[in-house]
Amino acid sequence: MNKSDENSKLPIIIDCDPGQDDALMLFLALNAPELDVLGVVACGGNVPLARTELNCRILVEMAGRVDVPVFAGCEGPMVEQLFTAEYLHGETGIDGIDFFEPSLPKNEKHGVDFIIETLRSAENEEITLVPTGPLTNIAMAMRKAPEIIPKIKQIVLMGGACFEGGNVTPSAEFNIYVDPHAADVVMRCGRPIVMFGLDVTHQVMTDPKIVADIRALGNKVAHASAGMLDFFGQYDAAKYSEQGGPLHDPCTIAWLLEPEMFVLKHCHVTIETSSKLTRGHTAVDFWGVTGNQPNVAWAHKVDRARFFALLTQRLAQY
Repeated sequence: MNKSDENSKLPIIIDCDPGQDDALMLFLALNAPELDVLGVVACGGNVPLARTELNCRILVEMAGRVDVPVFAGCEGPMVEQLFTAEYLHGETGIDGIDFFEPSLPKNEKHGVDFIIETLRSAENEEITLVPTGPLTNIAMAMRKAPEIIPKIKQIVLMGGACFEGGNVTPSAEFNIYVDPHAADVVMRCGRPIVMFGLDVTHQVMTDPKIVADIRALGNKVAHASAGMLDFFGQYDAAKYSEQGGPLHDPCTIAWLLEPEMFVLKHCHVTIETSSKLTRGHTAVDFWGVTGNQPNVAWAHKVDRARFFALLTQRLAQY
């Protein structure tokens, strides 16, 4: 690849809490020639930090990208106690794969410091942040070093719900529920935000044929993906009366690669931080009734066939 090709890549930092759907997101990102993955930062979320950081190293190594550094970020939310989701993702977070001890070493630098240092050395509006777990690391970086905020090109995140309702409480989606105070900081940061909540991620449910097609690709990454989808789909299939589970987190990378498959609407989004009943609720002003200036491009439709065609095509390239 020549220098002009390198310069045309979109530089991104991924912040995640694997999670099977985070794993598919990483696999999609790590072999995308359009993206320059500067680093992967783990947070406590689907499972505790010690496990999500290990999972990130396993998945990055499985993708053949040991050149991409992995960092451990914050163990838990800014204010609340950590709430995890082993009931969905299994004790490891990525149940369904053949585990191994990665050779990729644990990085001693804190993930928040990596985010700050990387953004400080960037040009204004240069780096895209892709958080697919609780927003703790991103918010802490903004709080610790607010001068980095202008360096952010955009924040492309998975979280929230509007018409679809919540998946961990009647009104709250998991990532926002886990750390609503961090989400509040991010929503008010002033940088462009593209948000993939349950309204759109519930439109990309897996099914047995999709999993079979991925398994039939025959490579190591595809085999691991199919195994994780088999496990991940069991809980959500029963929950949603479907044949599989929603691929929440890969929507972020899919949009970066093929934005035309999604329909977005500019909305004002605020986060409920104090109510016991609706903690983590994303108040999406879809119809503009408040008159507040939009701060989010809210995804609400996706071409399901095109999404799974992209996913399968990219997994086939491993």
